[in-house]
Parts: sequence; structure tokens; C-alpha cells
Amino acid sequence: MAEHISLAVIGGGPAGMAAAIAAYDSGITDVAVFERDNELGGILNQCIHNGFGLHTFKEELTGPEYAGRYIAQVKERRIKCETGSTVLSISPERQITVVSREKGLRVIDADAVILAMGCRERPRGALNIPGFRPQGIYSAGTAQKLINCEGCLVGKEVVILGSGDIGLIMARRMTLEGAHVKAVAELMPYSGGLKRNIVQCLDDYDIPLLLSHTVVDIKGKHKLEGVTIAEVDEKSVPIPGTEEFYECDTLLLSCGLIPENELSLTAGVTISGATNGPVVDDTLGTNVPGIFACGNVLHVHDLVDFVSEESGRAGHNAAEYIKSHGKKANAPDIINITAGNGVRYTVPSTVDRANVESEIHLRFRVRNVYKGCTIKIVSGDNVILSKKKRISVPSEMEDLIIRPEILSGADGGLTVMIEEGSV
Repeated sequence: MAEHISLAVIGGGPAGMAAAIAAYDSGITDVAVFERDNELGGILNQCIHNGFGLHTFKEELTGPEYAGRYIAQVKERRIKCETGSTVLSISPERQITVVSREKGLRVIDADAVILAMGCRERPRGALNIPGFRPQGIYSAGTAQKLINCEGCLVGKEVVILGSGDIGLIMARRMTLEGAHVKAVAELMPYSGGLKRNIVQCLDDYDIPLLLSHTVVDIKGKHKLEGVTIAEVDEKSVPIPGTEEFYECDTLLLSCGLIPENELSLTAGVTISGATNGPVVDDTLGTNVPGIFACGNVLHVHDLVDFVSEESGRAGHNAAEYIKSHGKKANAPDIINITAGNGVRYTVPSTVDRANVESEIHLRFRVRNVYKGCTIKIVSGDNVILSKKKRISVPSEMEDLIIRPEILSGADGGLTVMIEEGSV
């Protein structure tokens, strides 16, 4: 027979732990966290650099230190955590199939489920780079784990493709370990990482950032010998005659992150084509009743502090769902939120005006670099909210606070948009 639990949290990283703690503090103590790794903490365990915790703890921490704060809180509450446990599937009825070495294969029924599986790196196969598959090509995250957790330096002469935050951080890390990072190539005309990481990881070490460039060829059959980098046009097509060969023994790929939503699909959760994460409402609930999503499985975040804040809201809302048996206090009054000019996506996608009691975080990313712009939320011809920005870039997630009184004027739904050149 299937076991029963009030709340199942899938993933024991920062999102899963924050959600479990918030649910516990909201009155649901029958919580279990399922983590496939042998310890809690997720990706933070290999992120030994500092810069974490400034928003949450008001001090600068390393990744393991940040994770340790949450692990301590989980232990204080005696929240049940099953590490080394892999969830194989989740049904739309919230029935979870999980397997572990100690307990074997089990089926668990949950009153509510929180998806907090995080994300993975985009592999080389998705980048369409020609050439053989020689030794020396790694995703930036794999190289980070080998260096920081295994003590293994992956190479000495390095080229990095993609200027995501992990790639930028690894440029500095490889340099500090004695490697020579020759260049960071970025397909887009702007960096995919935070400005502070460009300064601290590239500028401070005189590592060149080649914008509008990509790898067009890889030399070497058994062991990497070098890569050819070319400039690209506005359509990301390599420009003939701009090719330059870089001799190297290591190529790190930092070309984006993909939310881990295979389990979400087995549960019947609707996935957004823009974020590759679940479509959620203002409670962070999905289209499947009782299933919530938070953290990088929902959309890729810049800072773990934002992950923790969002996941805390998911945990609280899941607890309220369990206590109310899925019933809302008022009849639903749904407002759709759409991405307008210059905006790639919004989270959430809908708001239930009838049940909003406090502020809502509306998070989104812009499509391009906009200088001297205004972010607007409009409903029909009415401007509901306006915020001026000196600069807005795709690599930095925007966060707007929507209060209940603002929603009163949203009769035709809400559209988030960028008005250029208005500052």
C-alpha cells in the first residue's frame, strides 16, 4: 500500500529546503524532502566562491556556508529528509514513485507537492558545434565540481564559450589555480552574466570578453588541440574572414541553464515555452491542483537569495492549500499577465484578484539591453505601474511588487512592457 504524507518536496537544494522550512513554520509538520544526492545543499556545495546571502542573511557567504544555514534550520525543525532518493515519477493525483538504496521502490501519496528540482546546463549537443568529441571539453559546472570538490584541475590553456555567471566565475577560478584563460566568447552582443561577475572575474584578471563571437570549429580527435572562434552578425551567423584559432587543451561551455522538468511533465504540469519551467499563478501553484513550483525549476534565477525568498512563498502557500483542502475563500477572479514589448516572460502568469491579501512579486526578464527605459504595467489604456530604469539587461531578473490596490484597476488583464528612451 502507498504511504501517505502531507507535503512532499522534490529536491534538497536551497529551493527545496526553504520551501520545507516555510511550510513547517506555517503549520504543516508532516513534510518530507526527497534529494537524489547523498547530502542536502544542491549546487551550492560546489560553489565555494563568496557572494551569497547578502539579501537573506545580510552578510557575504560562500555557497556551502549558505547551504549550511538552511541545513541547520531543517535539522532544528527535524524535517524528514531522504537523501540518496530518486523520484522516478509524479502522477497528476500527487502519487510519487521514489527509489533508494535503503528503502527500495516505494509509492507515496501526498496532499501537496513542491517541485524544486533545480536546473541543468545546456550540453554541447544543443550548440551545434562541428568537430570530434575529444577529451578536454567540459560544461562549466562539471569543471567547477571537478576542481572544487575533487581537487582536479581540468586543463592549463582554456577557452570559455558563453558568458553566463558560471562561466565567468570559472574563468577566475581557473586563473587562480594556475591555468591561462585565453578568452571568453559570447554569441550575443551582451554578456549573459551579472555585471559584478564581469568586473570581478574578467576585468580584474585581464581576461578578454569577445562579444558577438562563437566557436565554429574544434581541432583534435582524441585530445583537444584548439578551437576556432569567429565573429557573428546580427542573426548569429559567423562572418567569413573573421576566424581566429586559439590553441588550448580545455574548452568550457557556459551556454545557459535548463530547468529540470521531466518530473513536472509526468505530473501533467503545463510548461512555458519561454522559461522551460511550469506556468504558475500568484501562489506559485501549477495547473495541477496541489502541485507548486519554485526556484530554478520554475525559471532560472540570478541570486540564490531570490530562490530562497520565492521558495518560502511556495512553502507557505502549499501549507495553506493543505489546511484548506484546496478550497479558496472567495470565488476566483483571474487576471492574466502577459509579456509585452521587450519582455520575454513573466512569473506568475495569472493572479487571482479575489484571494490576494498581500503583495505579489512579479518577476521577468527583458529581451535586450535597454538604456534609459521605463518598465510599465498596463491594463488596456491604463498605466497601472511605472518604474524608470537607467539600464535593464537580460542577464538580470527584474522584480516588481504588485499590491492588491493596484489590481483593482486591472479590468482587461495586465501587460508588462518596456518603453524605450523614456528616461
